[in-house]
Amino acid sequence: MKSMPKQGGFTLIELVVVITILGILAAFAVPRFASLEVEARTAATSSLQGSVRSGAALAHALWLAQGQPATVSMEGATITLVNGYPNLATIDDTLADLSGFTYDATTGVFAKTGASETCSVTYAEAASGAAPGIAMNTSGC
Repeated sequence: MKSMPKQGGFTLIELVVVITILGILAAFAVPRFASLEVEARTAATSSLQGSVRSGAALAHALWLAQGQPATVSMEGATITLVNGYPNLATIDDTLADLSGFTYDATTGVFAKTGASETCSVTYAEAASGAAPGIAMNTSGC
């Protein structure tokens, strides 16, 4: 009488243990990666705040160097100035790249695309003798 050849494979217990371990790993890994998305939007918003601040400062420096004209030219764009700093309509023209953000020239709000409207940078025109207000809100990132 011939004996049957022994077939190899995993037992049901081994498969259950492996699936359980994978489930536990996924439970810890997914929340960690989900929080990276929020951190990335916050970092992008913070970067934009620095860019807006730099653009306004550069326009102000050009305004001072050119004898305080009503407009200055930056990268081929005409920047209209109020109290020596860009106005709401042209602050976005001081930036080289706005990708990932939309700008509303009536309110001065740069909103992060794909996030709530409270993930934004707000530009307020300069008052006489003061720098413009540039505020960041990341509560909705």
